[in-house]
Amino acid sequence: MSEVTLSVEPRTEFGKGAARRTRRAGKIPAVLYGHGSEPRHYALPALEFARVVRENGSNAVITLELEGKSELALTKTIVVHPLKNYIEHVDLLVVIRGEKVTVDIPVVVTGTPGPGTLVTTDLDAIQIEVEALHIPEQVEVSVEGVAAGTQINASDVVLPKGASLVTDPEALVVAVNEAPSESSLEGDEGEAAEAPAEDAE
Repeated sequence: MSEVTLSVEPRTEFGKGAARRTRRAGKIPAVLYGHGSEPRHYALPALEFARVVRENGSNAVITLELEGKSELALTKTIVVHPLKNYIEHVDLLVVIRGEKVTVDIPVVVTGTPGPGTLVTTDLDAIQIEVEALHIPEQVEVSVEGVAAGTQINASDVVLPKGASLVTDPEALVVAVNEAPSESSLEGDEGEAAEAPAEDAE
């Protein structure tokens, strides 16, 4: 993960109206907290921050620059508008170079399993503890050539050097099952069609 720097501005107005004005100005309301400090309210440049997340993932570590001073921060929470798909708000966590943080990392399944199998993903992310400047964008789970009946647990996931697993090691991440046959699917559809309809009350 590459280090990035953003110039930020302090926010002195709060509430929905102030947040809307901030967004209209092309900026994102953000709060920085952690390490026993009082929460600080900033405005992030919207386009630049969106690019950082796109290139570095949702756990991006950013150097915030304000009035000649800089501070390292981890992107902790990103709130996206459910309909219009723009970033409404960001929570940032103060981090110190060299310290470890606990983050959720996306799981990406790669490879082609053995014939006649069906892959299901039970966990789309796992939680790890890792040095703040070495957070991976994702972890990969390979199912290349894997036979039906195989289960891959969190403890089986290969983590980057220096990272440790926080998620329950026994948690199921990916299962490779026998794919249902056409005849069994047709049988299920036939049973559903033959089931008597419930009487309406």
